[in-house]
Amino acid sequence: MMTYLGYVFTVVKKDLLYEVRSKEIVLSILVFSLLSIVTFNFAFDPTPRIIALVVPGILWVSLSFGAILGFNRAFSLENETDGFAGTLMTPITKDALFLAKSLSNFIFLVAAEIFLIPVIIAFFDVKIDLMTLLCISLLTLSGLSFVGCVFGSLSVNTRASEVMLPVLFIPVIIPLLLGATQSTQTMLVGGGLQESSNWIGLMAVFDITYLIVGAFCFSLLVSE
Repeated sequence: MMTYLGYVFTVVKKDLLYEVRSKEIVLSILVFSLLSIVTFNFAFDPTPRIIALVVPGILWVSLSFGAILGFNRAFSLENETDGFAGTLMTPITKDALFLAKSLSNFIFLVAAEIFLIPVIIAFFDVKIDLMTLLCISLLTLSGLSFVGCVFGSLSVNTRASEVMLPVLFIPVIIPLLLGATQSTQTMLVGGGLQESSNWIGLMAVFDITYLIVGAFCFSLLVSE
């Protein structure tokens, strides 16, 4: 067990060190998400009723589309430097590698969201329950990371990886985005996790499913 966790920690540490030096992945996610939020800010009339309806969608759609760029860039960098092939030659198991890459992507998304939340608050003047948002974010970003890891590894070796990843990624995450959007909307109108229990349950089932199925599919993909 300790060896398994050691492999995961080593890969995550490697990814984080590379990102600290290059800042390519988080910046890709952050810049696209910021541009989307700024654009939406001028597209809607900022009345309280409209804000409660549109802000959740703006946050999660912007972050999800930004994540596509980040996942694509992450696997492209690995492919360009043969880093992924080198990692596969180590004793690390495929499911440990899947967990490590998913965890790295999760950390990148968390870093981007930390910057985005103050922007959302400043632009739309919303009151956010940080503890409720934390629970919603953990489920949403975990699901995005699991799915992104699987389809990122699949699309990186195709000729049109920039097109293939969104085509595969977006339809699959629709249930997750619905749950995140509805839960956040409930939070903005004063509700808590209890009022969003059905959506929270859907997101939890989504995460567990793609953690298990994703690890299996990832093992098959990287073994080819």
